[in-house]
Amino acid sequence: QVQLVESGGGSVQAGGSLRLSCTASTYATSIYCMGWFRQAPGKEREGVATINSRGMTNYADSVKGRFTISQDNDKNTLYLQMNSLKPDDTAMYYCAADFSTSAFWNCWPGRRDFGDWGQGTQVTVSS
Repeated sequence: QVQLVESGGGSVQAGGSLRLSCTASTYATSIYCMGWFRQAPGKEREGVATINSRGMTNYADSVKGRFTISQDNDKNTLYLQMNSLKPDDTAMYYCAADFSTSAFWNCWPGRRDFGDWGQGTQVTVSS
């Protein structure tokens, strides 16, 4: 099982920026889908952004143009650069990974079937 550890969360004012990181203990295979999800209190977990091992990215409409997902395979690390943050972005942010061919071909924020999840990092945006 792959361990995922998120970092980079914190408190910021609206309009500010944060960069989240997710370091994987290993990449189980060279074919995968990884993503960022978030869950606000009282709300369902929602997909934010995904990226597969070919570098293809997908974003939720609510973050397009503001968030950027990227990866550094040499460091086994996934990133989420968040700009122009809004109070509605306040949530616990989770990193997820799935090292399967099906995940690679169906890698989008609506996917829920990920094999590995991190513990989360809190992001709070004040107005």
